[in-house]
Order: sequence, then structure tokens, then C-alpha cells
Amino acid sequence: MRFLVRILGYLLVAGGFIVLLTDGARSIANSALRFTPLGETMAALLGDRFRQLQPGIERSLHPLLWDPVLVHVLLAPTALAGLALGFLLLWLGGEPKPLIGIVTRR
Repeated sequence: MRFLVRILGYLLVAGGFIVLLTDGARSIANSALRFTPLGETMAALLGDRFRQLQPGIERSLHPLLWDPVLVHVLLAPTALAGLALGFLLLWLGGEPKPLIGIVTRR
């Protein structure tokens, strides 16, 4: 299980780095800071399912979860979200720290 979490973490870090490079090149070409919001990336990847996400969350979970919470999360830069989630998964999938000391009683 840790192996799959680490692989997903590496993929998210690589994807976040690629988006960071793309946004950097776009910012240099436009002579203005430009980043890709997470909502735009998800809309490109999911298509019509992304448009159905808002009514589904408002109907089944709670309307306040969509408007103040998820709207602001979807405005976050894709590179930041990918890198943060990827590093979190790498940390969670890492080797457990060894216990300090030696147990002599059994």
C-alpha cells in the first residue's frame, strides 16, 4: 500500500513541476504573472463531469461546502496543489521511523 501511495506522490510532484514550468513559460511570454487555477485544470481533465460536480455536492452534501470552501480551493494554482499533495503523499508513504531504544524484556 505504501508503494502505491509513493508512486501517486511521485506522479503528482512530477505533474506539479510540469505545470509550474508551463506557467513560468507562459508568464515570461506574456510579461505578466499567469498561473493555471485548479478548477481550470480539472475542467479540462474531467469535462462534463466537472460541471455536474457543483449540483451534486450542493444536493448530497451541503450547499455551503461548495460556495465558500471549494470555490476558493479551485482558485488555487494547479502547481501548488499538485506539489503540496504529492509531497504529503510521499511523506505518508515513507518508511516508518525506528523506535528509539531497545526492548530487552519479552
